[in-house]
Amino acid sequence: LPRQARSERPLNRFLDTTREGFKVAHEISVYSLIAVARELTPIMDKGGSILTMTYLGSDRVFPKYNVMGVAKAALESTVRYLAADLGEQGIRVNAISAGPIKTASARGIPGFSAMQQEAAERSPLGDIFSTDHVAGTAVFLASDASAGLTGDVIFADGGYHAMGI
Repeated sequence: LPRQARSERPLNRFLDTTREGFKVAHEISVYSLIAVARELTPIMDKGGSILTMTYLGSDRVFPKYNVMGVAKAALESTVRYLAADLGEQGIRVNAISAGPIKTASARGIPGFSAMQQEAAERSPLGDIFSTDHVAGTAVFLASDASAGLTGDVIFADGGYHAMGI
C-alpha cells in the first residue's frame, strides 16, 4: 500500500497481530491450562474438576478482541481434549464463559466499556456481569452436582450469548 493508505488503516486490526503477540496470547490463555492440568491430575481424586475461563469472543468477532478471541477458541478446544484424556481418571474439565466483567485483564482490552454496555443492553437478564455470578457457576462445576458435565463451556453471561442481535 502507498504510505498514505497505510497510515489511514484502523488501529488494532487482527491482521496486525505479531508472531510474538500470537505466541504470548496462546501460552497464557491455552498452554497454561495444559501445564496446570499435567501438574494437578496426579494428585487429584476421581470426581475432581478443572475449570478455566473463556469468553464469547472465541465464537464471535468482537471489535479489538482480536488474537484473544482466537486464543479463547483454542482454549475451548483444549478443554474438550483434556476432558477426553482425563475422563477415564474421573476428572472433569470445563470452561466458564463469563460476560464482560471489569477485571484486571479487561482493562487491557480496547473498547471494553463499550462491550460491557452493549452486553448489558442486549442480555435478557440485563447488567448482571459480576464475579458473584461466575463464582456460583464455578462452585456448581466443582461440585458433585455437575458430575455429568465435562468438555463443556457453561455461559454465565445473563443470556447474552443466546441473543441473535
